[in-house]
Amino acid sequence: KQGRESNLVLFCVDASGSMAARRRMDQVKTAVLSLLTDAYQRRDKVGLVTFRGSSADLALPPTSSVLAAVRRLEAMPAGGRTPLAEGLLCAAETLRLERIRDPRRRPLLVVVTDGRATFGTDALRRSHQAAGLLAASGVAALVLDCETGRFRMGLAARLAETLQADYAPIGEIGAAAMTSAVAARRDAAGRGRAA
Repeated sequence: KQGRESNLVLFCVDASGSMAARRRMDQVKTAVLSLLTDAYQRRDKVGLVTFRGSSADLALPPTSSVLAAVRRLEAMPAGGRTPLAEGLLCAAETLRLERIRDPRRRPLLVVVTDGRATFGTDALRRSHQAAGLLAASGVAALVLDCETGRFRMGLAARLAETLQADYAPIGEIGAAAMTSAVAARRDAAGRGRAA
């Protein structure tokens, strides 16, 4: 019975040169490990897709092992351009494969970004196409907006609309704020499914 109520939380994180990438990745790692520690009792899985330069990478395949996560997350590179579309497409494929492996597990996609897309031709349009594909698949999603500074472009909020995702502006990202936003969204999805 518990297996039927388990979740998959898949982070999709901008590891490009924008948004103080190294500090952000440290906070993301802390949040992933915190959620994994909690996941053991809930039989949840946590995974991590990062995107930077010209591609996306499944940095942490969905797992419930804190030990495996620590090993995989130790040295993750950051910097470069922002291939947002590639990150979203990699997340979509990861979720598709996980749905085949365990169709009863509830997926939650958590996109950590300022919404900018700077790699490839028509990067922003392609990222919204990828978001539209994810929305059409019906996956529950949460966009954590890391945009900082006085003049804001609001790109992450627009991405959240296309994804049909919940949206939380968190600015300077901290692991505690990220973990609590994800846990609240995950638990709300669970209550909705139970109702």
